Amino acid sequence: MNHSHHYRVDVEWTGNQGSGTSGYRAYRRDHDIRIAGKPALTGSSDPSFHGDASRHNPEDMLLAALSSCHMLSYLHMATVAGVVVTAYVDAAEGTMQTEGDAGRFTEVVLRPVVTISAASDPAKAEAAHETAHHACFIANSVNFPVRCEPRIVIESP
Repeated sequence: MNHSHHYRVDVEWTGNQGSGTSGYRAYRRDHDIRIAGKPALTGSSDPSFHGDASRHNPEDMLLAALSSCHMLSYLHMATVAGVVVTAYVDAAEGTMQTEGDAGRFTEVVLRPVVTISAASDPAKAEAAHETAHHACFIANSVNFPVRCEPRIVIESP
């Protein structure tokens, strides 16, 4: 059975310094991202595109969405496989290429380090990453490769 899920986000540009977009350097890229019932995020562009480095940028948020989606899918798949996960950290990296005024991500690599209980099967823990990758809503929505290079650590008894 198919289900439709809808999401809403409000984005407001807050970077008008009095003259709007009268020139490329005349405005800040600052904006607020609001989702009902959640803390607001402050956004900007990447510093290389004249943004504020102290604010979230869309590229960081895309990478975070891919990493957290894989993690949540993985935790579910591990549970289904009978693998007890006790810790999970990821050092994800993405590559974006620009040409002229356009750009696109060319690859994201997830590098999760997953700690499992001593009683869990490391092979099942490893296999759950592949299943999770195919289940991840965000990875299924992008048009560039998302690779996963997991490392399984067995917890000391």
